[in-house]
Amino acid sequence: QVQLVESGGGLVQPGGSLRLSCAASGVDFSRTAMAWYRQAPEKQREWVASISVSGVTNYADNVRGRFTISRDNAEKTVYLQMISLKPEDTAVYYCNSGGWTRGSFVPGRFWGQGTQVTVSS
Repeated sequence: QVQLVESGGGLVQPGGSLRLSCAASGVDFSRTAMAWYRQAPEKQREWVASISVSGVTNYADNVRGRFTISRDNAEKTVYLQMISLKPEDTAVYYCNSGGWTRGSFVPGRFWGQGTQVTVSS
């Protein structure tokens, strides 16, 4: 059974930083692409960033240059470093383990419980 456990969320002021973590188990992590998604209140879940097995990264246009996704295969953990946070980044952030096809992430079936990020003064 795949388990994904997100952590690191919290309340931060605009312009601040946070680093999210997602610990994976039940998956061959070093052979699995990973991604972060987020869902704001009354909005659909949206893709944020993804990283392939070989370390290729992709970002949504609205976070590129501010967010950095990385992975530690030994720790079976994927990270999302977020800087210059804006109020519109407020959402529940989820990680997902999936595949990689034609340079893009393909989401899998399993999701974590999410971690709340609130950007507010």
